[in-house]
Amino acid sequence: MVLETLNPMHYNITSLVPDTMPVATVPILILMCFLFLIWNHEETSSIPGPGYCMGIGPLLSHGRFLWMGVGNACNYYNKTYGEFVRVWISGEETFIISK
Repeated sequence: MVLETLNPMHYNITSLVPDTMPVATVPILILMCFLFLIWNHEETSSIPGPGYCMGIGPLLSHGRFLWMGVGNACNYYNKTYGEFVRVWISGEETFIISK
C-alpha cells in the first residue's frame, strides 16, 4: 500500500493543477505582450531610411553594406531614400550625406 501511494504514475497530473490556472495565464500573457511592445517601441525619426523593426532593419542594412560594398550600398540608399539617409553599420546609427 505504501509503494502504491509513492508511485508517481498513480496520480493524474491534471488533477494536481487547479482549474483556475488557464484563466490566470491569459492576463499574464497579455501583460507580457504589452511590455514587449513597449520595450521594442522606437520613436520614428524624421530622417528617412530603413525602419528599425525590432533590430531587423540594422541587420539588413549592415548586411547590405557587407554584401554590396560601401559605394554600391550608399548609391542604393540614396536612390531609395534621398540625399540624407539614416542606416546602421555595425549596430551604430550612421548618416549618409551625398549628392
